[in-house]
Amino acid sequence: MRAPDLVPLIDEGLGNSTYLLDLGDGRGLVLDPSRDLRAVRAAAGRRGLRIAYAVDTHLHADFLSGVRQLSASDGAEVLASAAGRREFPYTGLRDGDEVDLGGLTLRALATPGHTDEHLAYVLLDGPRPIGVFTGGSLIVGSAARTDLVAPERTEELARAQYRSLRRLFSLGDDVEVWPTHGAGSFCSAPAGAERTTTIRTEKATNALLRAPDEDAFVRSLLESLGSFPPYFLRLGEVNRRGPAVLDDAPGLPALTVSRVRALLETGAEIIDVRPIHAFSVAHPAGALSIPLRPVFATWLGWLAPHDRPLVVVRDDDQDPEEIVWQAAKIGYDNVVGEVAGGIHAWRAAGAPVARVPLVHPEDLDGADVLDIRQTAEFNAGHLPGAGHLELGDVAARATGLPMRPRVVMCGHGERAMGAASLLARAGHRQLAVLDGGPEDWAAATGRRLQIGS
Repeated sequence: MRAPDLVPLIDEGLGNSTYLLDLGDGRGLVLDPSRDLRAVRAAAGRRGLRIAYAVDTHLHADFLSGVRQLSASDGAEVLASAAGRREFPYTGLRDGDEVDLGGLTLRALATPGHTDEHLAYVLLDGPRPIGVFTGGSLIVGSAARTDLVAPERTEELARAQYRSLRRLFSLGDDVEVWPTHGAGSFCSAPAGAERTTTIRTEKATNALLRAPDEDAFVRSLLESLGSFPPYFLRLGEVNRRGPAVLDDAPGLPALTVSRVRALLETGAEIIDVRPIHAFSVAHPAGALSIPLRPVFATWLGWLAPHDRPLVVVRDDDQDPEEIVWQAAKIGYDNVVGEVAGGIHAWRAAGAPVARVPLVHPEDLDGADVLDIRQTAEFNAGHLPGAGHLELGDVAARATGLPMRPRVVMCGHGERAMGAASLLARAGHRQLAVLDGGPEDWAAATGRRLQIGS
């Protein structure tokens, strides 16, 4: 049995892996690619591969699939679940169906749970399984969430997930496990460095899967579910219909200040992607702070509208291509351009600016602190007396918060600046952001963090 020539392509921001399988004859198979195909094309180009197959394990909620694009631009055959009822040309597979890859075989395995139509794909060399692409079923140290289809079906799908995982266990202990979702994904996963695993390892170490019975598994899985970005509720259907095929790479046109101000009058929003220290000093009044970093797409999809024009403010050294591709992979084709000349041109034109000061950990004594991290992060350790409101809930609840001086904090400052910009939009004044996180405060003051809610 030979090891497959498999290249994982990791999206650190979304916490997902795409896989490129070299079939050994100049052809390649790509599994669970996003609409941002830059890494796929680079890896295939280095190996001289033509993408012959584009495969999806499920109707993704956290990114737009790139399989339709690969079909249109590369002539790839799309393989996906027949039960997904996609509205573009593809080969629909059902449980047990096999595809001859030329020396290797791909077998579909129905594994509902994360979604109804979910398929895992067993890679066989002759009669023996080498590994299995598990998508959003079995993942490293856990199993993918089951609450993205419909809230009332969460438990039903959790029970389906339990049965699917038991089915995967029957493949054999030596079988490699290649999940799509991994650490950092809101679809799944606990923190951890490993992206792949084996059936044997998961049997021995996956606490969720060592639950004594189905009921205990369901309780444990449901208790682990946290919040997720609202765009997750839209993208599955977009992927079913088929994301728009892009004839050209998305761009970021330069817009004059006067043009941007006219767009703002009709409902557009400014997204300031500069680092928080630059945003703190000066930013367009009313701008939403979402610093450009690997998780930019997640917070863009969580905080910014998908149905109104978005205009970017960036620094000269920030890559415009990275901005538009991160937006495009979650369906944000409404980024219409950037402020020509950035913040300097904005200020020179006399357009309104605002600032949010940064404060240091040792300066927090007596401050009203609002911690906007995820609930699990807050419970793991926070400043004594700090209030808590997840960043994803800030916009909806901002008007209900008391209007008083406040320091907003998160783990490092990026999310906190986003929260502060949302609060400022809602009329809050005398806001500041902690330059750092709870561990920095503990180190600076010698005091202990509070554990629990």
